[in-house]
Amino acid sequence: MMKAKEVVLAYAEALGKGDVATAFSHFSPNVVWYQPGNNRFSGAKQGSDAIGKMIGGMMDISQGTFALSPTGDLMVNGDLVAMPLRFTGKIADRNLDMQGIDLFKVEEGKITAVWLFSENQTEEDNFWGS
Repeated sequence: MMKAKEVVLAYAEALGKGDVATAFSHFSPNVVWYQPGNNRFSGAKQGSDAIGKMIGGMMDISQGTFALSPTGDLMVNGDLVAMPLRFTGKIADRNLDMQGIDLFKVEEGKITAVWLFSENQTEEDNFWGS
């Protein structure tokens, strides 16, 4: 069984290549994704279908420009893994370019929960809209 850091690295690598199916294969069937803020995508998403729908919505309204990339080493504390990253996108005349942290909980070789943190939540909320 892969260790927590290896699971998150495999997820991030697959996502970076656009291989959503492989990335999502690292999720537990009951994974919960906590999207922060007060925008159209905010709130807890249960299961990979709901998460996929949310990410698909982000890609749709940003016309495929939404992207994220790790910016530093992963940090591990037991079954928790923090990944510093940068995320960018464009919607019409609005641009998004900020730092964030994604925090993953990994149990029995699968990601069971994800919490996202944005450098400027108000700016991110304004970007995504309601």
